[in-house]
Order: sequence, then C-alpha cells, then structure tokens
Amino acid sequence: MTEPQVWTLIGVFAAGLFGMLTLMSTMFVRVVRTEIGSVRTEIGSVRTEIRSGFDGVHQRIDRLDNDVNALMKHTFGIQRD
Repeated sequence: MTEPQVWTLIGVFAAGLFGMLTLMSTMFVRVVRTEIGSVRTEIGSVRTEIRSGFDGVHQRIDRLDNDVNALMKHTFGIQRD
C-alpha cells in the first residue's frame, strides 16, 4: 500500500465510481421528473373528463328541478323558489 501506483489506481477507481454515481443519480432524477410530468398530464385529462361528467349531472338535476317546480305549481298551486 506504499506504492504510488496503488494510490493512483485507488484514486482513479474512486473517481470513476463517484462519476458513475453522479451520472446514474442525474439520469434517475430526469426519468422521475418525466414520469411525474406524464402522471400530471393524465390526472389533468381525468379531471377534465370528470368535470364534463359532473356538468351533465348538474344539467339533469336543473331540468329535474324545473319539472318538480312545474308539477308543484300545477298540482298544488305552489310556487317553489
């Protein structure tokens, strides 16, 4: 362990391992960011689809409310607000 070549090889291998660790962690972070972006896109499309579905439900409820108001007025002569 006193030879300079041994310490040089240890330094080269340590630098190589540190470089590979840096490269792999950088690539992993990029992949995770890309996947999170695609998940956000999917969630956005699901959110839009659910909103359009709820808009349809709200329209149906409004029409049903109008029908109930008409029946109440016709049957009992009561005007609901």
